Amino acid sequence: MKLGYFTLTDNPIEYGSTRKDANQMIRDLAEQCVYAEELGFDSVWVPEHHFSVLGVLPSPSLFLANIAARTKKITLAPATVLLPASHPIRMAEEYALLDLLSNGRAIFSAGRGYDKREYDVFGADFNQSREIFFEGLDIIKKAWTEKAFSYQGKFYSFPEVELTPRPVQDPHPPIYVAAFSRPSLEKAAEMGENVIFAPFAANMVFGSLEGAVSSFKELSEKHGFKGKGARCSYFINVTETKEETEKTKQRMLKYFTGLVPAFPSDPTTAPPHIRYFVDIVEKLKKMKTDDLSDRSIIVGDPEYVTECLKKCEAAGLEEVILYFDFGGLSHEDTMKSMERFAKHVLPHFNQNVVNA
Repeated sequence: MKLGYFTLTDNPIEYGSTRKDANQMIRDLAEQCVYAEELGFDSVWVPEHHFSVLGVLPSPSLFLANIAARTKKITLAPATVLLPASHPIRMAEEYALLDLLSNGRAIFSAGRGYDKREYDVFGADFNQSREIFFEGLDIIKKAWTEKAFSYQGKFYSFPEVELTPRPVQDPHPPIYVAAFSRPSLEKAAEMGENVIFAPFAANMVFGSLEGAVSSFKELSEKHGFKGKGARCSYFINVTETKEETEKTKQRMLKYFTGLVPAFPSDPTTAPPHIRYFVDIVEKLKKMKTDDLSDRSIIVGDPEYVTECLKKCEAAGLEEVILYFDFGGLSHEDTMKSMERFAKHVLPHFNQNVVNA
């Protein structure tokens, strides 16, 4: 199983006086991504968030192009593109360009998002996000696999176009759909895409991580697609004391305080296809550190962290991407957390790891 570096650059207004300088966060993030390759991680996954309502990185493709020029082998991925907020042809062009400049190291991961505040600024219809998203994804695949094509859809219509440059990977970079709900997972399987999900959502919807992976693979094969991949993200920290473990869980609860305003919370106004977030919000509001388990966060000594990730491997996941800096962790402490993980855990999965 592969292990990657992941961040959402969380820095919402709810953090108050502890908010970081957004410009410095981007510089620190670049340093962390380059360091991830040095430590032996397989990939880096960076977000798309706007206006500091949650995170601070608005353009993962532009950022990853910078990382491509500073690295040699690490895979580069967005986590994830807010596809309904951008024209799909534009995204097809940008990630084909990233694939070219990185010599075939790009992954394309996209989702519908969950924050209406971002939709409103870009004039995207939050109530139709699901339909807009999958139509956009269809366009991106056509742009990468057909020499020239036109499109007449419900949301996008344009005359014949030919994409330049072309992706280096054949036929195109791997596509991952960020799936929080069963309908999204089912649609991804129907289209023959891969999926990436959060463990807490997988457990809520499918009962377990293993259940989510097996359900997706069964659905994919039902539609004639074998060998499709599933990845997930995890909050992570290798700790040495119980006090350190408790502090990590407190950071996660702090992260949730910033996340709650981004999720739909009113069942009377939330679109039907995203109404499950209302239940998530209620659970987040009541959560205490004792409620946190390996269904969402892996924190503890190296043996425990390794054991939990081995369970993910046994569940059929091809990669877990690891979120170190959630809840306002400093850049210095994030680098140290990455080092501890690389030293004590990564060698159990990657024999070529460079010891920190």
